[in-house]
Amino acid sequence: MSILAEAQAERMTLPRALRSEALRLARSPLAPVHLVCALTGGIACGAYFAYAPWDPAFGADAYVQLLGALMPLMASIVCGLNMDEERRAGRLANLTGAPSRAVAIAAKAAVLWAAGALALLLAMGIFAGALALAGRLSLSTETLGLATAGICLGSAPLYLLFIAIALQNGRNAAIGAGAAGLGIGLFSVGGLAHGLMTGKLTAASGGLLGLIPFSWPARLGSLSIEAGIARATDAAQAATISSLAGALAIAAVVLTITGLAALIAWFNRFEGGRNDV
Repeated sequence: MSILAEAQAERMTLPRALRSEALRLARSPLAPVHLVCALTGGIACGAYFAYAPWDPAFGADAYVQLLGALMPLMASIVCGLNMDEERRAGRLANLTGAPSRAVAIAAKAAVLWAAGALALLLAMGIFAGALALAGRLSLSTETLGLATAGICLGSAPLYLLFIAIALQNGRNAAIGAGAAGLGIGLFSVGGLAHGLMTGKLTAASGGLLGLIPFSWPARLGSLSIEAGIARATDAAQAATISSLAGALAIAAVVLTITGLAALIAWFNRFEGGRNDV
């Protein structure tokens, strides 16, 4: 490495790369897409469950399951479209031509994930606000916060996977994998609104599908809600659900760390992949 290249690598720190990626994302069409999705989901579902005859606690569980199950598809779309933008902007030069590919791809993944997390936080906040205004918010802010954090944590390794798929195989392959993840997420909690209609807590019994990372956003979010529901009637069941949520959260952290290391190692040898543009 030349002296100039070494100096450039030293100047490319992770905080600077994160700031650069955040500014670029804020100016891209993906920023309003995140905002519109959060507003639409929060307002529509919040208005419905604020006045529907369903138990509002199970309504919150169904809403969280829906948000979590959608995350594989939403993350795949975001990652696929963002990689298309990178290709159009200069054939991935912002990533492959960076002084440090490791820093560049890590910053990319972190900012895309953070954008999704902020959208989830807004969607949950609007939903909770609607229930509170109607006097039907039966779960604590802590429970709702843990559910949102669970969805975000469960989604983290998926962003790493979809970035790699979009780079190597193109946008359509990433979105196809995300669509499959949507189905896995829904079936891992018994199907859409199954708990709402039966009055049963379903997230703890995910079976084999519950072990697949595609299901983790829906299960981690739902387990937090269902632990809050169970506390009112069965402390032992609540403890069991919380313990399962803790184990799944640890698995998500481990997978995120190993996934990031694998993505960086692979991207350092990446040579172009497929172009869907």
